[in-house]
Amino acid sequence: MASFLLAGDRLARALGPGGELEPEQLPRKLRAELQAALDKKHKGGDRSGDPASLVSFRLIRDLHQYLRERDSTLYLHELLEGSEIYLPEVVKPPRNPDLLARLEKIKIQLANEEYKRITRNVTCQESRHGGILSDLGKQVRSVKALVITIFNFIVTVAATFVCTYLGSQYIFTEMASRVLAALIVASVVGLAELYVMVRAMEGELGEI
Repeated sequence: MASFLLAGDRLARALGPGGELEPEQLPRKLRAELQAALDKKHKGGDRSGDPASLVSFRLIRDLHQYLRERDSTLYLHELLEGSEIYLPEVVKPPRNPDLLARLEKIKIQLANEEYKRITRNVTCQESRHGGILSDLGKQVRSVKALVITIFNFIVTVAATFVCTYLGSQYIFTEMASRVLAALIVASVVGLAELYVMVRAMEGELGEI
């Protein structure tokens, strides 16, 4: 925090012999402190690196208070013309190598945890995607098997009807009797095939 001013030439001239502060009859202590501050040069205080005088804010406040009490026509901002706030250079302390090593280790650990989290999400998505494809494949195979079973059922019933119709010509001479016999035999075979098909479908559903 700044607590000093780089005193300008105006303040030094005002405090010197015949200066603007001479008629104000400054207290001896205040004048002595101001004069001592102006006479003491601090190396590197100026921006250019030249020695400069530093005056504390306390002395500036005391001077301002004294001028106000005397109702002086001399204003403080006029005396501080050319002065600047002194900001000392901040010296950074050396960094602890052990602390740096611990920070680097923590940084690597956090990076590894973030990488594992990202890869875990990718793995979960891939497994979920694979599960969806697997379920879809099972459904396609089930539908395909069902279509084949229905097709076989129709072919079997139709073939039974045709065979019975053609074979019954040696037993029945009338067409109506031959058709009726073919329908009966085809119905029996169809019911048997339907029973077998239902039992097979129940077994597949039980496995799923």
